[in-house]
Amino acid sequence: MTGLGWGGKAGAMKKLTGQDRSITTRWRPATQAIRGGTARSHYGETSEALFLTSGYAYDCAGDAAARFAGEQKGMTYSRLQNPTVEMLEERIALMEGAEAARCMASGMAAMTAALLCQLSAGDHLVAGRAAFGSCRWLTDTLLPRFGVESTIVDGRDNDAWKAAIRPNTKLFFFETPANPTLDIVDMEAVCRIARDAGIVTVVDNAFATPLLQRPLDYGADVVAYSATKMMDGQGRVLAGAVCGTEAFINNTLLAFTRNTGPTLSPFNAWVVLKGLETLDLRIRRQSENALQVARFLEGRVPRVLFPALPSHPQHELAMKQMSAGGTIISIYLDGGRPQAHGLLDALELVDISNNIGDSRSLMTHPASTTHAGLSAEVRAEMGVEEGMLRLNVGLEDPLDVIEDFDKALRAVGL
Repeated sequence: MTGLGWGGKAGAMKKLTGQDRSITTRWRPATQAIRGGTARSHYGETSEALFLTSGYAYDCAGDAAARFAGEQKGMTYSRLQNPTVEMLEERIALMEGAEAARCMASGMAAMTAALLCQLSAGDHLVAGRAAFGSCRWLTDTLLPRFGVESTIVDGRDNDAWKAAIRPNTKLFFFETPANPTLDIVDMEAVCRIARDAGIVTVVDNAFATPLLQRPLDYGADVVAYSATKMMDGQGRVLAGAVCGTEAFINNTLLAFTRNTGPTLSPFNAWVVLKGLETLDLRIRRQSENALQVARFLEGRVPRVLFPALPSHPQHELAMKQMSAGGTIISIYLDGGRPQAHGLLDALELVDISNNIGDSRSLMTHPASTTHAGLSAEVRAEMGVEEGMLRLNVGLEDPLDVIEDFDKALRAVGL
């Protein structure tokens, strides 16, 4: 993120009158999600403008040279800057409590960039065992190809993080709550261990969003998102974001993204801006719905994991770090894959889908979808069993969702 500002012929664009960081940082996240980072043209539009342009014109050759040299504020190319994308970057940074943010084409683009921009051959990474399948592919397959060693630990065990540190350890990387097992990492403790050792901590906060928890408040250095999930929240576009200090975003991450091109399109940025306007309402309502559905399921299936349930083994820690339980429930059936698939097939309202964070209730079987690319041994290590299902609870009336599960569970003998 380079900061909103235009000169010369582009001077028709200006910052929202009276809005500057000294004011916007005092706003609460729900307000920032609607107004943070907004810029208006001379037309005075209330909804953010959509700038569908790949390039920008300059008043003179000297201006072009000055912008490429970093001596003049302004746009040069939409792989690097775009007014619509920059509004989203500023808004996410404000919500996160970060100095800056950089948006990406997808959540995995954000995770990949957040790691690769900091790692070189000979470095060592420590990562939490429970993670999205593609994130485990990064740590287990991609990084070792380029000479970066990875150690996988049980993220719930603070001592395991400390024991895994080597002289060349550069990063800690984890999700909390984790996908799909909902493991909770003690962010304050783990980030302190990292900081004491001079290690950078990268946290994937996609399940919670900055509305339910802000990892920077617990000592994290970098926070990464799949904005496809709750930030858009309606299953429309792919997007990602990385938040951190201005020094990290501009001096470490920016060169990587400028030259490798995981660029977020202006249209997708605009859609996510619209999604953020209702994020506070959606995630709190969906969290309430999820708690109601989880309580029902707890009485019907062998095992239910949901952070807001007292039965979650890390319930107290989760509720210390999060203001609500989120939208994701994991359930375990004793009948393995046949029973899990049978339950999915018996659902009528809830869709079979591997997406999450949607306003619609969605359910998937991780072992045969999101984590199918991992070996059976790695899935077992993570806690992704054949009878496990991951449910995203949406905005439907929770009683309708419960009725759908009641019928489907009876169909598979539960």
